[in-house]
Amino acid sequence: MRLLLVEDEPKLAESIARGLRQAAHAVDTAERLAVARQKVAIEDYDAVILDVRLPDGSGFEWTRELREQGNRIPILFLTARDSVGDRVAGLDVGGDDYLVKPFAQEELLARLRALARRPRETRAPTITVSDLEIDPASRSARRGGRPIELTTTEFALLEYLARQEGVVCGRAQVSAHVWDENYNATSNIIDVYIARLRAKVDGPGLPPLLHTVRGAGYVLRQPGSDE
Repeated sequence: MRLLLVEDEPKLAESIARGLRQAAHAVDTAERLAVARQKVAIEDYDAVILDVRLPDGSGFEWTRELREQGNRIPILFLTARDSVGDRVAGLDVGGDDYLVKPFAQEELLARLRALARRPRETRAPTITVSDLEIDPASRSARRGGRPIELTTTEFALLEYLARQEGVVCGRAQVSAHVWDENYNATSNIIDVYIARLRAKVDGPGLPPLLHTVRGAGYVLRQPGSDE
């Protein structure tokens, strides 16, 4: 998942982001609502993890604004405000979930998985490309009924390419959605992971699904589709 973490306490934000990245989520951060607004306007996030009390405004009010604008991006409030009234207020303005600080990282990850299972207009619960099936909720993949053992980063890369089926994705697009804004553009890490995925997904005797388009990027497409 590509996540936006809006948290004004630097050490806490760093700790949360580190845990999310270890679970193969791409994480951008913002310390203020003004920055969060800019990022949401230009990036397609899968969810926002949002503090309520921020230096330049209320997370509740921003959520209300997003919903009034028709933006249905999933929002998980992460806050020290633990009263029943606060939880009700957060859900009433359009929040999808509410987690109180301090919290266990495992619970945050579980709640994000629950959000991923909720259907969205542009996202099917299970992604299918030919005989390849990807389940974002369980973070599992199968081809021809055979389970594919993937690392967390390999799964994140495969999921992103599958969501863009048939579309050639450039290195900048891939890095932004899988490695987030901290990706080193001079690194060959994408090529390394593409090679690993190809070995696991396109096994011997199977028609290839994963392709490298020289000078353009990478694409996951149906066998026999136009090159």
